[in-house]
Amino acid sequence: MPDAALIAQMLVLLAVIGAVAGVLAGLLGVGGGIVLVPAFFYAFQTLGYGGDQLMQLCLATSLATIIVTSLRSVLSHHKKGAVDWQILRGWGPGIVVGAIAGVLAASVLRSTTLQGLFGVLALIIGLYLGLGRSDWRLGDAMPKGARRFILSPMVGFLSVLMGIGGGSFGVPLMSLYNTPIHRAVATAAGFGVIIAVPSVIGFLLLPIDPATRPPLTIGAVNLVAFGVVIAMTLVTAPWGVKLAHAMDPKPLKRVFAVFLVAVALNMLRKALGY
Repeated sequence: MPDAALIAQMLVLLAVIGAVAGVLAGLLGVGGGIVLVPAFFYAFQTLGYGGDQLMQLCLATSLATIIVTSLRSVLSHHKKGAVDWQILRGWGPGIVVGAIAGVLAASVLRSTTLQGLFGVLALIIGLYLGLGRSDWRLGDAMPKGARRFILSPMVGFLSVLMGIGGGSFGVPLMSLYNTPIHRAVATAAGFGVIIAVPSVIGFLLLPIDPATRPPLTIGAVNLVAFGVVIAMTLVTAPWGVKLAHAMDPKPLKRVFAVFLVAVALNMLRKALGY
C-alpha cells in the first residue's frame, strides 16, 4: 500500500484535476474526460498501480464522472435554451449501441493499445478543430436515415474507447452539419450522458485483477477518484457554462483544439514507451 503522504498528494492532485475538468465540461461539453483519462493514468501509476488493465480503469472512472458532470452541464445549457433535444432523441439509440460495443472492445484490448487509440483519435480531432475552416460543411442539417444509422454508433463506440463524453466527436460532427458551435457544445453534453450511463454499467461488471487495481474499486471504476473529481466538478461546471456563452465561437474551438492536441501527444508518447 502507498504511504499516507503519497495518498494525500494524490487527493490534492485529483481535486485540482476535478476542478479543471468541471470547467471543461461546461465550456466544451466534453465531460472533462479528455483531461481525466491521462490524469487518472498518471495518478494510478504514481501510486504504484499498473498492468495491462490500467487504461480500462482510467476509461471507466472517467466515464463514471461524465455521468454527473455532463448531466449538470446539459441542464445548465438547457436553461439557456442551447440544447437541441431533437438531435439527442434521434441520435441517442445509435449512440447507446455504440457505447455498449465500445465496452466490449475495451475489455479485451491491452492498456498500451488503448493509449495509442486515444492519442491518435484525439490528435486527429484536435488538428481538425485547430486547423479546420468554419465554412467546411458536409450538409445543411444533421443526417438522418442510413447516415445517422452508421454515424451514431461510431460516436458512442469511439468515445468509450477514449473514455470521454460526446463532445470530442459530437461537436465536430454537428459543426460540419451546420449546427452553431454553442448549440453543438450544449447538445454534445447530452451525448456525454447517453454514452456514459450504459458504458459504466458494463465497466462495473468488468473483472480486474485485485493485485493491480487501487483500493475501493468496483469492476473498473475507482470510487476514490470518482468521488474527489465529482465533488470539484459540481462546483466548477457552471463556471464553464458561463464562459462558453461569453466567448465567440472561434476562440472556443481553438481552446478545444489546444487541449486535445496536447493531451493526444502526451498519450502517444506514453503508448510508445517514452
